[in-house]
Amino acid sequence: MKLCICGICGRMGVAVLKAALERGHTLSGAFDAEDAYGFGSDAGSLIHVENLNVTVSTINEDDIGRSDGIIDFSSPAATMKLASAARVRKKPLVIGTTGFSPDEKKGIEGAGREIPVLLSPNMSLGVNLLFKLTEIAAGALSADYDVEIFEAHHRFKKDAPSGTAKRLVEIVKAGMKSLSSAEEVFGRRGLTGERKQNEIGVLAMRGGDIVGEHTVFFTGIGERIELTHRASSRDTYAKGAVAAIEFLDGRPAGLYSMYDVLGFQ
Repeated sequence: MKLCICGICGRMGVAVLKAALERGHTLSGAFDAEDAYGFGSDAGSLIHVENLNVTVSTINEDDIGRSDGIIDFSSPAATMKLASAARVRKKPLVIGTTGFSPDEKKGIEGAGREIPVLLSPNMSLGVNLLFKLTEIAAGALSADYDVEIFEAHHRFKKDAPSGTAKRLVEIVKAGMKSLSSAEEVFGRRGLTGERKQNEIGVLAMRGGDIVGEHTVFFTGIGERIELTHRASSRDTYAKGAVAAIEFLDGRPAGLYSMYDVLGFQ
């Protein structure tokens, strides 16, 4: 496939470029902000290879029009501009960006009515298996179990909690009726009193070069269930994103997820 990558100068963009080339795909468009390191240069310089004959530029419909699909790891504002251009050019779009507002999510859903869109807060196949296991556990366990979610990422991550942690909260709320309207507690300090039954703790750690770690704790009286995923390389996410755009190739318009890529019903 001929692919456009948005946010190509970032850590994930570089990883996606490498993964796409390893899979035999070619680069047809490279997008990033004007102040990004590498902007205006040949995209090949980002991975220290010979020229790929694609200059890193701002989002534009011409490059999108020449592509077979787009992979996005940028910012919410850039993603919305990208989605608009993808709708015009009728190109499939994989979105790995996080931190969208409710209105922005509605915009992405609107794009999914015209083009195939795959939106996931985490492209790792392993993390999406964690989503499924959390769904199963939440549906099986009762209100007697307290739920806490812990996530850890590198010092450079700008949003907290992670999009993956937020998705885990959504899954728990959907699966455990007793927690459907639970208060989300982001850290605790001082004399907080006893833990309330109708709450979900969401804790974030930031430090060093941690690629990503997520644990869902289901804690009852006398036992504790922990579901954990740890990533040791961004290649995991990049390969998942490339698998996602390959999945979308030739698909009808719609809003897809990594569950579809994995074959879950």
